[in-house]
Amino acid sequence: MPLALLALAIGAFGIGTTEFVIMGLLPQVAGDFGVSIPTAGLLVTGYALGVVIGAPLMTVLGTKVPRKRMLMLLMGLFVVGNLLSAVAPSFSVMLIGRVVASLAHGAFFGIGSVVAAELVAPDKKAGAIAMMFTGLTVANVVGVPLGTLVGQSVGWRVTFAVVAGLGVIGLAGIAKLVPDLPRPEGVQLRHELAAFKNTQVLLAMAMTVLGFGGVFAAITYIAPMMTHVAGFADGSVTWLLVLFGLGMVGGNLIGGKFADRALMPMLYVSLGALAVVLALFTVTAHNKIAAAVTIALIGALGFATVPPLQKRVLDQAHGAPTLASAVNIGAFNLGNALSAWLGGIVIAAGLGYTAPNWVGAVLAAAALVLAILSAALERRTTAHGTVVVGGLPSAQRTAVHQ
Repeated sequence: MPLALLALAIGAFGIGTTEFVIMGLLPQVAGDFGVSIPTAGLLVTGYALGVVIGAPLMTVLGTKVPRKRMLMLLMGLFVVGNLLSAVAPSFSVMLIGRVVASLAHGAFFGIGSVVAAELVAPDKKAGAIAMMFTGLTVANVVGVPLGTLVGQSVGWRVTFAVVAGLGVIGLAGIAKLVPDLPRPEGVQLRHELAAFKNTQVLLAMAMTVLGFGGVFAAITYIAPMMTHVAGFADGSVTWLLVLFGLGMVGGNLIGGKFADRALMPMLYVSLGALAVVLALFTVTAHNKIAAAVTIALIGALGFATVPPLQKRVLDQAHGAPTLASAVNIGAFNLGNALSAWLGGIVIAAGLGYTAPNWVGAVLAAAALVLAILSAALERRTTAHGTVVVGGLPSAQRTAVHQ
């Protein structure tokens, strides 16, 4: 794997840290600004919505910019957002800083996925994407716990200043290590938008929303579930999340490796197993050891779907993949928001803290159904001799590039 992937992974590490570290610092932030915990929670919601909106917006704005330069600009925006959060004199200014940083998130991973795939041989593309996403998964194992510890020890502002420093390192790494890749000739915004006419691209994005939504239905409410149901102490939640992060790291690398060999079978196995494990979590949540093992498995199976789903979008939107790739990153965050909302509904209905696990199981099972449907449609399309690529029939796409 080329060293350029290391630079992308460092940027991903910083982005992953700033996305999730706020969850452990909400009490400190709320106390400093004199707002309630639910109000402080807008820093999480605002970031997620910023990713959903920023992914297509920033990608469209960058259609005329070389990919390396756009990645550098996005990291610069990320640095500015985190510095603004670090020095924010009021809650509203910090919220603006969070949104500014989030605008870089989706486009960075979307464009970064395209760049990572172009840096390696065709049979190693999913592995290269997984290598970049390793930065995001390692952030949950190292960055988030350390950031939370720093924030609780010397102040949350220091945490965001350090994250901004990580962004500077990532920007420098991209400038030094990522080559100037030429943009594909003849690809314009209308060609990028045409990818969304491709049913397979839309199905892959729906799988992303539902599959990863299944993960966050359970993980969003992991703290009350583990303390009230499993009987863990409040302080144990941190290392349980580290277990979840370790599972993510392993699952991401395994998903990348096997997606290059057999992409759709990898999705069948990971989504099917995820649905089963989430359903079992309603039982294993009552035992400390079983709950800890299950949390690690949810992280592994959930992130095992990320490289194949991202590569699926790149493959189906071939020739104009950048916007579709970025929007698919927004789909992950849309799934997070949807599942957290549904999980809150079932808890509020009095079904207990384990009820979100059933929501997650249903979402993952629905994603599996879509994967099977996608493969069936692809076989039927191939049998009829019409292959749709990047939203355009293959012959028409060739004419565009000529």
